[in-house]
Amino acid sequence: MFDDLRNDAAKQYEDEFEEEAQQPVAKSSFAPAAPRRARSPKLLGMTSLQRFVLLFLLLIATCMLSFFCLFITGKIAL
Repeated sequence: MFDDLRNDAAKQYEDEFEEEAQQPVAKSSFAPAAPRRARSPKLLGMTSLQRFVLLFLLLIATCMLSFFCLFITGKIAL
């Protein structure tokens, strides 16, 4: 079954290549590709300043929550 696998695969590839070479090449009627839009600098519809403010508020909220958790569990004292 696997004795001549490499030669079979090579022969099959060559056969496909010959079939493609024998087919006439038709002129393509494709229109040129539309230019891609430039990437917007906005992530999630926000400007860089809005993202900064949002992340800064998230940082403050995380720090406050962490402080209160440490204070309640008695790991730190005032």
